[in-house]
Order: sequence, then structure tokens, then C-alpha cells
Amino acid sequence: MRSDWTALPEAVTDETTDRVGESHVIPAATGDHAEIAATVVGTRGTVFVKAAHSDFGVRSLRYELRVSEAVSGSLSPAVEWYFEAAGWLVVGFEHCNGRHADLSPGSPDLDLLAEALTTLGQTSAPDVPLFAPQARLGFAHPAMAGDTLVHTDLGPANLIVTHHGLRIVDWAMATKAAPWIELAMLMQWLISAGHTAQQAEQWLTRFPAWRLTDPEALDYFATSNAEKWAAKSAGATADWIHDLAAWTHQWSTYRRQKHKLRDAANHGAELEHRRA
Repeated sequence: MRSDWTALPEAVTDETTDRVGESHVIPAATGDHAEIAATVVGTRGTVFVKAAHSDFGVRSLRYELRVSEAVSGSLSPAVEWYFEAAGWLVVGFEHCNGRHADLSPGSPDLDLLAEALTTLGQTSAPDVPLFAPQARLGFAHPAMAGDTLVHTDLGPANLIVTHHGLRIVDWAMATKAAPWIELAMLMQWLISAGHTAQQAEQWLTRFPAWRLTDPEALDYFATSNAEKWAAKSAGATADWIHDLAAWTHQWSTYRRQKHKLRDAANHGAELEHRRA
């Protein structure tokens, strides 16, 4: 549950002021992982601050801190500082000034995303404890295992287009997995931005990791992810849960249709072989 900046104890706000100077706070408009998330504009610079107090919140933020410190390169914002005070963990991240990415068909931001995905697909997971696919997604397949760093949540809210290029924020769900998992997790966001499942898959064929993945593994992923979100949406009131259920269902339906076509083609080839 997101809290207001005024919920922070004086010990935390004083320590923050010591680091950024006299400042004003702009609450984050999106996201809900951190209990406190805000841009802090101070006389000594601007930082994006996350803070947590609950047991779960602190564990999650400490995980994100550990991953963010380990991730190198220009895609991830740097950790500027962090401290603990009055039972709160507070982290100051490099502020990324820009707009959220547009993933709609034909958007130039897709080229920026493709560059970032190429880099991520070649980035080994850092030597810190990370989620495994089963723990992150609730389902697993042997083909999902791997040693690549996978962000797993590349929705527009976590993609910021800056003057220095695309920046990826919020590494709270980073996972160690096969590189194609990042692409499979992106499907729901491409569909949400207006792509059909067929268009989204066609766009993903530019990546070797996608082309080389066993279609049966993609079928399994699409079906399992859709079933998970369908179960979550049953009785849920939050619109975003129902949206994810709808988007993942679209891809799962498309994969089932492709599976039937593959079976029909294989059956036809077998009959031709027998006649030969």
C-alpha cells in the first residue's frame, strides 16, 4: 500500500534533507511496490526515493537495492545512497528525467526497446540471490532455466525515454532465467499497447532468443501465464488484474491456434511421407 511522504518519521526526513538539501517532494504517479516512492528535488540535486517500513516492504526494497547495485551499464539508474533510520529502509536512486515509453505499433520507442532487449539478453545475472522462474511466475518449464538477468516487468511504467536513451527502472522482480523469458513477459505489454498477438510475435522474431526457443515451451508459457491471471482475476476488483488476464488470454488463444496449425501440418507431412 502506497503511503504519503508525510508518513515518514522526522529521523528519515532529516536524514534525507542532509543528503539532498532543502527540497520539495513529488509523489510517484505509478507503481505500488514501495510504501514510499517520490521524486525529491533538493538544492543539491534530484533523486528518486523509495522507502519501506513493513517486513515485506523492507525485504522487497532490500532485494531491489541489492540487484540495482549489482547491475552495471547505462540501462539501470544508479543507486545514489541508502540508509536505515527509525525502522525505515530508504534508497535514493538516480533520477531519470523523461517520459514513459510508447509501445504502440510503429512507435520509434520500439527501436529503443529493441536495443535495450539486445543488451539485456547478453547480460549475465549478477552474483546475488535472484528469483528463479518458479518463484517469480508461479510456474516453470525446463526451458525457462538460464543464467541471464531478466527484468520481467518491462511495461511502459518501467521504461523511461530520456535524453540519454531508454532507462529501465524498478528491478524489484529481477530473475535469473533463459533470455526468452524477458520476451515472453513483454507480450502482454505489446498487446496492451495495441499489437495483435500475431503482430507482437512477429516483432519478437528479430531476437535470436525468440526464434530459437522451442514452440512447445512458448505454448506452455502462454497457457500457464494466462491461467494464472485468469485465476487472479476471479473475484478481483482491480482493473489492472482484469487487463492482464485479458492480454495474456489473447496470446494464449493465439498460441493454441498456432499449435493446431502445426499439428495439422505435421499430420499432412506424415501422410505425404507414407504415400511416397
